[in-house]
Amino acid sequence: MTKKEAILRAAQEAFGQLGFHAATVKDVAGRADVSFGLVSHYFGSKQELFLAAGFDMADRLILRLSEATAKAKNGMEAIRAYMTAYFAFTEEHRAGFPVLLRCSPFSHMEPGVDGAKVMEKFSIFIDELKRCVALGIEDGTIRSLPLEQTALIIYGNIVGSVRTNLLSPYESTGLFAETINHVERSITIDADQAGEHRLFNGLPLAQ
Repeated sequence: MTKKEAILRAAQEAFGQLGFHAATVKDVAGRADVSFGLVSHYFGSKQELFLAAGFDMADRLILRLSEATAKAKNGMEAIRAYMTAYFAFTEEHRAGFPVLLRCSPFSHMEPGVDGAKVMEKFSIFIDELKRCVALGIEDGTIRSLPLEQTALIIYGNIVGSVRTNLLSPYESTGLFAETINHVERSITIDADQAGEHRLFNGLPLAQ
């Protein structure tokens, strides 16, 4: 790990645990075992360091989600793969992942942080969900639903479960699996709708 990478990891842990205002650049430098000046050299201001830490975590998660959904055979499978990969990633990065919750328009936005940049980054998460929902509606595994609202609701369920798992005192055993099941039950096309979908698209009905 390079010193720059060590600083990012330290910043993710510090900001994730303490928040933007309570964490200090000095604390980040100490965790990374580098000089205060080196942190500023690589990342500039505290706000820039915070965004870099959050966006690094976001970019790695986005890559994981893209890889997971690319293997899906249909829309519903893509949604399931997206959520499974998202939850697995949070477990693998428990120490640093909360920085993404603190640098997010869906859970908490620290005062003084550039909200436009954050919204632009997080739109990638929503756009991928919209693509998966649209695919499912087209292939008949997801019932007809408004794309934007459905993607936002699914992402809201994900964020709520992650916050409960990482930041709350509530017992959360099995929460991720049940969240996936809940979303699937909410958007899956039922038997009657499936028949109508196949008939509408000129496909033979299942016997």
